Amino acid sequence: MSETSRDLIRLAGAVLQPGFEGTLPPPWVRRWLGEGLGGVALFGRNIASPAQVAELTAALRAERPDVIVAVDEEAGDVTRFETWQGSSRPGNLALGAVDDVAVTEAVARDLGHDLAAAGITLDYAPDADVNNNPDNPVIGVRAFGADPALVARHTAAWITGLQSAGVAACAKHFPGHGDTSVDSHVDVPRIGSSRSELDERELPPFRAAIAAGVQAVMTGHLLVPAVDPDRPATLSRRVLTDLLRDEMGFAGTVITDGIEMKALTTRYGLEGAAVLALAAGVDAICVGGDHADEATATRLRDAIVAAVAAGELPEERLAEAAKRVEQLAAWTAQARAAAVPARPDGTPVGLAAARRAVRVSGATSALPLAAPPHVVEFEPPRNFAIGAETPWGVAVPLAALLPGTTGARLSAEEAGTDFLAAASGRPLVIVVRDVHRYDWMARAVAIALAARPDTVVVEMGVPVSVVGATHVATYGATRANGEAAAEVLAGR
Repeated sequence: MSETSRDLIRLAGAVLQPGFEGTLPPPWVRRWLGEGLGGVALFGRNIASPAQVAELTAALRAERPDVIVAVDEEAGDVTRFETWQGSSRPGNLALGAVDDVAVTEAVARDLGHDLAAAGITLDYAPDADVNNNPDNPVIGVRAFGADPALVARHTAAWITGLQSAGVAACAKHFPGHGDTSVDSHVDVPRIGSSRSELDERELPPFRAAIAAGVQAVMTGHLLVPAVDPDRPATLSRRVLTDLLRDEMGFAGTVITDGIEMKALTTRYGLEGAAVLALAAGVDAICVGGDHADEATATRLRDAIVAAVAAGELPEERLAEAAKRVEQLAAWTAQARAAAVPARPDGTPVGLAAARRAVRVSGATSALPLAAPPHVVEFEPPRNFAIGAETPWGVAVPLAALLPGTTGARLSAEEAGTDFLAAASGRPLVIVVRDVHRYDWMARAVAIALAARPDTVVVEMGVPVSVVGATHVATYGATRANGEAAAEVLAGR
């Protein structure tokens, strides 16, 4: 193999951020780090405990000291670092409901200290989308809200907090995934906004992120005809170079959302999408949510090398991308050395923020509950971004406060059963997530309210529909959100 070929392989490896299986680096990852791999992405399958993650990242750095170790940790419903317990912090919508930028910054800094202590250097967060479409199937509580100015100020605060702890932030999903009714995991969402509407709604949070010094921006696999009618943003030079770089002035690292998502691969294929993304202005390719193996990484690396050889991808563009990844790694090393110290008292800022987010409306006199209740939690279809293994709900934390509390979790198929019998003679609590999006869930709640007008309804999604005599909104379904709601129900 010639020296030129080796250089190209190293450059191609430098722009990849693959995932892998297991709680320690497999042999292929260790080998690739020595051959130029620029970073890796951690998911729930790689995380058992903070101590284990620290051991994993130390093993990665033994192979390459400046490797970028990324994680998709929004500290909300989407959590990888606490995937098995549920997040100890509220997510973005709850922080937006509190609307105190000091709280948002403190929560993000608290998260940053935990990630930094475990050796993580890049977080694929915050979500900077403006969720102005209540039927959005994938964003919802992951956004700070539906108002661009609110989302912008909390995006900036979140970035400031995280990066002050020495972890690079990554604002997503550029140029904005909020006004969609399609999940890019399964198809291509279309943003129908005019260019002026983009400037007024989708783009302000990203402008605020850039002004706050965000180190990375993640692309959305979205078709935005007002900017480029032909290619999704991840593959569009008009979006990534002309708009993000030249017009908005972003000089950091551009990273793709999972390149294996069907919004891209159905039409362009895995390798084709990666090459087109780099040509458009992407600097790092995130892959591995569903393709966490060496064969996939090899396919991508080989395709990038072949594209350069064929003249489809300028070598200068690949070298520029690799250089930006190198600069991001250098920033993380400097930021860790200058990080703001953690709170010495160990105050649980996440739970405190979740408590402030809870809103009770209607017959507040029904609370606290007079006796241990029966809790019925309606399980919506899985959101692809949220780990199926991540626990949520109110029944478990409420049982800890009110011994004797019982619970049931029902899917759409099970909601037609007689779920009220177990609550006979006892308080009834119904827990929903985005009830406005599911007819079956709304019908089940209506049945409960007709039979039991005293039912307390807890909404752990976006509170569009306020139903029931007593309504509790948590603005998210994290562990912290559930504990805060349980405290309200129990009067604690």
